[in-house]
Amino acid sequence: MCTMDTKEQFEQVITTCRSLFEKKLKDYGASWRIMRPQSVTDQIYIKANRIRSLEIKGTNRINEGIHPEFTAIVNYGVIGLIQLHLGFSSVIDIDNKEALDLYDKFMIETKELMYAKNHDYDEAWRNMQISSYTDMILMKIYRTKQIEANEGKTIVSEGVDANYMDMINYSLFALIKLEYETEV
Repeated sequence: MCTMDTKEQFEQVITTCRSLFEKKLKDYGASWRIMRPQSVTDQIYIKANRIRSLEIKGTNRINEGIHPEFTAIVNYGVIGLIQLHLGFSSVIDIDNKEALDLYDKFMIETKELMYAKNHDYDEAWRNMQISSYTDMILMKIYRTKQIEANEGKTIVSEGVDANYMDMINYSLFALIKLEYETEV
């Protein structure tokens, strides 16, 4: 049994995600700045679809499980939020420090949303299966694609940014469960 509380667990998995983001920034710079939001959504779809495929098949041919894919969804979700905020660019127009500052800004906003929802839902996510997070992420992707097809306009629904935040939080839930809990 893990003695860490939810906030500590969140901070730990976020630190791991941010560390990978920072390392990739050192390797590639903010090359993702050229991606339009729809491309970010598709990249998240690829990751979530692979997770679901591995969950259904129970085996993989590439020597990576679902853990790195959930980490990637977190980081691409933050990239999506940055792209929505800045707009996409034809060139790399921010340095690594600015990219990390933006990462931190949007992760704080996303985390605050999770804490508020977690209070209201009384940590119901802890009783969910990881495969349910995968399905919820895929549903959020399809919602996002529909909003993108509607040129960002919604009648009563949350926007693309809220869907990215939810995808990040479902992925963080999965990472916590993978790291600290065993499923029954």
